[in-house]
Amino acid sequence: MTTPARVLIIAGSDSGGGAGIQADIKTVTALGGYAMTAVTAVTVQDTTGVHGFHPVPPKVIADQIRAVMGDIGADAIKTGMLVSAAAVEAIADALAPYRSVPLVVDTVMIAKGGSALLDDAGVEAMRKRLFPIAALITPNAPEAARLTSIAVNSVADAVRAAQMLKENGARAVLVKGGHLAGDTVTDVLVDETGARKFESPRIESTSTHGTGCTLASAIAVGLAQGMALQDAIIRARIFVQEAIRTGLPFGAGTGPLNHLHAIPPYRRN
Repeated sequence: MTTPARVLIIAGSDSGGGAGIQADIKTVTALGGYAMTAVTAVTVQDTTGVHGFHPVPPKVIADQIRAVMGDIGADAIKTGMLVSAAAVEAIADALAPYRSVPLVVDTVMIAKGGSALLDDAGVEAMRKRLFPIAALITPNAPEAARLTSIAVNSVADAVRAAQMLKENGARAVLVKGGHLAGDTVTDVLVDETGARKFESPRIESTSTHGTGCTLASAIAVGLAQGMALQDAIIRARIFVQEAIRTGLPFGAGTGPLNHLHAIPPYRRN
């Protein structure tokens, strides 16, 4: 048996199972990795939205990271919901000895239902402490707009925002285009080689909860497995597209993706 690549996920828990560490663990597992977690918050959440969240103390978050990295180690690290500036500072300090491990920062700021998940101080701390050490950051269009203070309403805007973020310290930026209008979803990558667009037909679905978490985790496990960044993005996008296409009809709101679409279903004899 081949030893699976290890991915440490630093993010919040989603009680509904569609996003957060639950989506991350499912994604990493489905793609052949071994998932570990440092929980930043416990959310009260279902398909209709986030009804509350309870932050984990920054020291406890950092202690989880140190425990996992000191004993098991990781081949890639992914961050999601980071709660506060104090949490970001503690996370950055705990990750300092592990700069050689690829880090994917999913810039989670607002839940799909509109709830704020990170304040301005937390966003600024993330920009200063995590962006420079990340192999990739993955803002969606509204997050890219908040980070750059420009409107991101088109693919051209996404390219401009990604270039601005790279010029301001990020090593590579993937601006996700799911929030932009049109029948084609275009994600824009800007890295040291320039700009590249990844396009796919938009899939009409009410099961899209957790797409950002899933994409970032899928990229992270690809990097952990030794894939080049662009190859990891391509595989991750294919994984998310099929997870949306086969999305699960659970709940009264925005339903979850089908993270297990690549795993044959159990059949009773």
